Amino acid sequence: MHPCNMLFKQEIRKQSIMRRQKVTHIEVQEASLSVFYQVATKLPAYDNANRIAGYWACNGEINMMPILENSWKTGKEAYLPVIVGCPPFSLKFAPYKPGLPLKLNKFNIPEPDTGEVYLVDPNQLDLILVPLVYFDVHGTRIGMGGGFYDRSFSFLYNSAYSGKKPFLLGLGYEFQKAPELLMRDDWDVPLNAAATETSLYIFS
Repeated sequence: MHPCNMLFKQEIRKQSIMRRQKVTHIEVQEASLSVFYQVATKLPAYDNANRIAGYWACNGEINMMPILENSWKTGKEAYLPVIVGCPPFSLKFAPYKPGLPLKLNKFNIPEPDTGEVYLVDPNQLDLILVPLVYFDVHGTRIGMGGGFYDRSFSFLYNSAYSGKKPFLLGLGYEFQKAPELLMRDDWDVPLNAAATETSLYIFS
């Protein structure tokens, strides 16, 4: 990573997280329902998906549960991420429905308490909901800085890979959209689209 880009990402991540933490519980609920509307009514990739992965929202993140709840009603399978491996960690995904047991991972985020036999790789999914800290109109994403999603979806950058390519949909607030293009590092995996409380952005 270029040192200037690293410092920029650190600063913009700090500012965006601080602003997100000021969002009230009611504002999170309202924004999350608006994001659900953007996805459910405007995104063909959602209609066509059979296997959808979300995330457990925390610290003011958009709550994607309305999307998963609608997915269960329409016969789609829902999944949540599970941290696997040794540092640097990556993600696999476990099936999830209301009432199934959860456990706290090493970052105190709930994840399905299931055996490894039930975990699926990212390339077995159709649509993956990705939490946002910051993003631009070309799909470049800044996350929390752990690199979990970039490592887990690095296969999408392998020119020899010819398998299923899941659709990556970022969920965030309109204030998290950058006013200019972000510098993309070599390992950054871009989004296919992003949904906020006001808009749905499709990236080429």
